[in-house]
Amino acid sequence: MITEQKIQEAIAECQGVRSPNANTAIKLAAFYTILDHINSDLRPDEETRVRNSFSGYSLADSPIVSYDGETEFAKTIAGKRQEDVWPVLDELMSTIRLMNDRLYSGVIKKLSQ
Repeated sequence: MITEQKIQEAIAECQGVRSPNANTAIKLAAFYTILDHINSDLRPDEETRVRNSFSGYSLADSPIVSYDGETEFAKTIAGKRQEDVWPVLDELMSTIRLMNDRLYSGVIKKLSQ
């Protein structure tokens, strides 16, 4: 079972690496995401409300992703409910921001145009 103590130990280990690289940063971001989830004080009903607020639709009305592409990502999300895809992408963007703020800013700028 994953405990907060184990995650804290893993974070300390990553922070103690002499020559950190991209894999170290990815692990560190994942550990912080898990820690955030463990420490989340949202009750299940509030968590559902937050998740539902991403698209502005009820679960029954959640549109299906109709993006058609040849990448693994495009094939994976095709036919999924937007309600299920947006929270994952939001978490990914939070991780990218921690790992590479310049990349994050570039994506936000491109989406803002």
